[in-house]
Amino acid sequence: MIESVYIEEDVRDHPRTLEILRKLPRAEVQTIQRYGELFNRKRQNFRLQKQQPALILARKHANHVLSAPADYNIGGQHNFYFSHLLNCVYDCRYCFLQGMFRSANYVLFVNYEDFFEQIAQTQHTLSSPGWYFSGYDCDSLALEPWSGFAEAAVDWFRDHPNCHIELRTKSTQIRSLLKRPAIDNAVVAFSLAPDPVAQALEHKAPSLEKRLDALRTLAEAGWRIGLRMDPVIWADNYEHVYGAFLDQVFKGLPTDAIHSVSLGGFRLPVDFMKTVTRLYPEEPLFALPMTQRDGMVSVAHEREQRLLGFCRDGILKHVPDTRFFPCQPIEPGAAEITAPG
Repeated sequence: MIESVYIEEDVRDHPRTLEILRKLPRAEVQTIQRYGELFNRKRQNFRLQKQQPALILARKHANHVLSAPADYNIGGQHNFYFSHLLNCVYDCRYCFLQGMFRSANYVLFVNYEDFFEQIAQTQHTLSSPGWYFSGYDCDSLALEPWSGFAEAAVDWFRDHPNCHIELRTKSTQIRSLLKRPAIDNAVVAFSLAPDPVAQALEHKAPSLEKRLDALRTLAEAGWRIGLRMDPVIWADNYEHVYGAFLDQVFKGLPTDAIHSVSLGGFRLPVDFMKTVTRLYPEEPLFALPMTQRDGMVSVAHEREQRLLGFCRDGILKHVPDTRFFPCQPIEPGAAEITAPG
């Protein structure tokens, strides 16, 4: 439960702010001028804040819609992302947000309509449908009981069929979606990991089985679903771990509901990696052999390629390659590359 709420003066009387406060009657509320005075201040203790993050309600004034990185693509020609929320309720050790942000507090921009207006303006310049990714700097659904963001987004995108949205999540908070008819221009995409990986690295997140249950429920209700296996994490017994994982995932999901499957390895910008390893110096993940290339740190090339190749081959047994979107290059014979033990 959120115990502290900070509210920018500018949105103190915003209808969405008032609704969120109604849902958090016991929270201590303070007014601030701009969210950055809290969120961006120096010498914050990220690990301590992560134990009990505060919620900051603010207004986003600019840059509502940004071009997506080249590897953020599930088949569309035009790809963008937007961040109505900064930070995540989960505590995944591999997450780049803990290397990017000084604060573990949540910042929720309550002016959703300004995001939607910018999406409409962006789409007006395009000759074909655009994809708009939610969940780049946050989890799209985890705060849904308070934020109501997915509810508002689905209603807006329903009326704008040339705009496609991906809601990326690990959360089972899908009630607001189930209350609405599924729309063709939305994909609800779940980040998935084998249980041993999830238990070791994805702290506070729902189990794999609970995420698969949510995916099945959404598929049965007519929603298009996405599977995001990113990052996959090296283990010496990776063939057993990821073989069982892929069988578990695809066994219980209707293939025709799967819009896309993406795959990527662990990777972080160099500066983010330095920050994260200072936060968690004893984390076994960061003790794996690493490679630094083009400003990014990743698991040693041979290991990474062998794991990615194995998972790619397993995925393509279940879905056609037209639905498969690797987040980084995978060599043709990657599964057979010799990886040191």
